[in-house]
Amino acid sequence: MKPPHRLSRRTGLALPWCGKKKSPLTGEVFTRLMIFAVLTLTGCAAVGPDYVPPESSAPPDWHTGLRQGLSGESMETRQMARWWSTLEDPVLSRLIEQAVSNNLDLKQAMARVREARARLGISESGLFPVLDAGGSASRSKSSENSGSGATRSFYAVGFDAGWEVDIFGGVRRSVEAAEADLDAGREDLRDVMVTLTAEVGLNYLDVRTTQQRLIAAEKNLAVQQESYHFIDWRYQAGLSNVLELQQARYNLENTRAQIPSLRSALEEAKNRLAVLTGAIPGTIHELLADARPVPGLPPTVAVGVPAETLRQRPDIRGAERRLAAQTARIGAATADLYPRFRLSGSIGLESLSSTDLFKSGSDAWSIVPAVSWNIFDAGAIRRNVEVQTAVQEQFLLAYEAAILGALEEVENALTAYAEEQFRREHLAAAVEAARLAEELAEQQYSVGLTDFTTVLDAQRSLLSFEDQLAQSEGTVTANLVRLYKALGGGWSSLAEE
Repeated sequence: MKPPHRLSRRTGLALPWCGKKKSPLTGEVFTRLMIFAVLTLTGCAAVGPDYVPPESSAPPDWHTGLRQGLSGESMETRQMARWWSTLEDPVLSRLIEQAVSNNLDLKQAMARVREARARLGISESGLFPVLDAGGSASRSKSSENSGSGATRSFYAVGFDAGWEVDIFGGVRRSVEAAEADLDAGREDLRDVMVTLTAEVGLNYLDVRTTQQRLIAAEKNLAVQQESYHFIDWRYQAGLSNVLELQQARYNLENTRAQIPSLRSALEEAKNRLAVLTGAIPGTIHELLADARPVPGLPPTVAVGVPAETLRQRPDIRGAERRLAAQTARIGAATADLYPRFRLSGSIGLESLSSTDLFKSGSDAWSIVPAVSWNIFDAGAIRRNVEVQTAVQEQFLLAYEAAILGALEEVENALTAYAEEQFRREHLAAAVEAARLAEELAEQQYSVGLTDFTTVLDAQRSLLSFEDQLAQSEGTVTANLVRLYKALGGGWSSLAEE
């Protein structure tokens, strides 16, 4: 009775051999030669292109001039990893720590890293033989019209093994791709960290900025209420007219109308912070209840050179790792053009009686070396190689685009950080001038040297400038956060899987 042949969909040749029967072509000599050839060729280099990291064409220096505390010194790794410590705000540090521990997007990124590691294990398993254990017991009776009509039993236990030898490196290329995918997943995790810490910082600054705007609006509201009461008293005494009274009133109501929108914006920023930290909206309001000023700026900010930023940013490193993975997939696809070598066999016990199964003479084994080679598929394999090559080109372009985007983001952040500081300085001078003008206008009006319109204009200007200054204070620090994000700061071992 001949052992079964397992022929794949490809045109192939299976060469079975059992220990009890030998043949000049399929016997022990051929089998040993086959095994020797397979094991020798296993050490051959894998087919397909070997990955070479692309060279980045980073400029030697930033185009934007480094002003207002910006320095071209090398970035300190620890400071970049925990940039929020430079703002010296314990509440912000606490919120970021909560976000790193509880943020749901970060947990999803961690789960994707674990998935990539498991997929790597699946790819690596293809390098090793597969071993199955099994047992069976059967009882059958043949027909009396076609045979003896006897009843027979058959018992078998044993192990089956199979190994597709990776001669041309298809499996090794798949493992290489999986390793690069795992690296890319780690970089994606770090990129989520960069974005998360920046978002927490920006929303925290929104809270503090809005609180300062509310303070300025409520202070001006109190001043305008006093002005309204003063005009009303003059009107009751016949020293003012109804026009001045109504002007004072609409000025007062206009300021009062701005406060609800500021309170709404403050509530939204607090709720957004809660979600970023993985908490239910409303649960961190007590932590942010007291109004505090916007955190101040550090005296200097080291931004290094463009090449350092490209090495620091996880999104660029992730794009490079995805390019490496796709390059390996070209080799995996190319390996399908070559023959496949497989060794399979079994060892076990067989008997027609259960009592004789474990006695001598019940042993049975077989070894089957096999070769299969796809000789015609209408060009599908070559087309797949072309597909993988085209995808690799897309990943290369994506990597180059990530570099350009990173350089653009940093250049814009450098400009915004410096220019907003100049704007804040001018707004501070405008506030001082508007405050003095308001005082002078009120004094001159009280003695009849000017009309009430001058007072109204001075009060509106003061409110506008104070509101703009409060926003600029927050924008300056927010631009620093955006600069740290553009430089790739904000990821550390806190989020490692």
